[in-house]
Amino acid sequence: MAPELGGKRLELLKEIVPKLSRVAVLWNPQNPASTLNWKELQLPARQLGLQLHSLEVRSPTGFDKAFEDATRARAGALAIMPDPVFVTNLKRIADLAAKSRLPSMFHLREFVDAGGLVAYGPDRSDMFRRAATYVDKILKGAKPGNLPIEQPTKFELVINLKTAKALGLTIPPSLLLRADQVIQ
Repeated sequence: MAPELGGKRLELLKEIVPKLSRVAVLWNPQNPASTLNWKELQLPARQLGLQLHSLEVRSPTGFDKAFEDATRARAGALAIMPDPVFVTNLKRIADLAAKSRLPSMFHLREFVDAGGLVAYGPDRSDMFRRAATYVDKILKGAKPGNLPIEQPTKFELVINLKTAKALGLTIPPSLLLRADQVIQ
């Protein structure tokens, strides 16, 4: 689902920043999933008329340079690809995005809780509940290999209005109505 979700995240950024033309993308080339997400993001970006600027970060020591590069490239927003290096540094990334005045998008609501602007991704609480039903089936004797693989079906959009205000952004009312949670 990564290609569809990446495209949707870019769409949401463009809705928040209508004149957006260049998006810096934070990704880890050492992570095969992050590399795939970067490649799959190219087509939706072109369809939306967006130019992507690659910010390759392999470890937390690369964050400062990446954000300096995003500023030099005149990026109008930041998209963050899922990666453990980024997940464990949500607050730092949110702070650097705010300092760089970059509207930012991630896949975890915890990013917005840490001060990031917006997150769109699978509802992890729902995924954990669904995983519990699998555990129940296995404990009752079902063979794990016989259980179907499920894709997430519930997604959440979380917006931080404090961050939007600090960036001088007005979130469109239609987007606020679609949000699952708005942090005031």
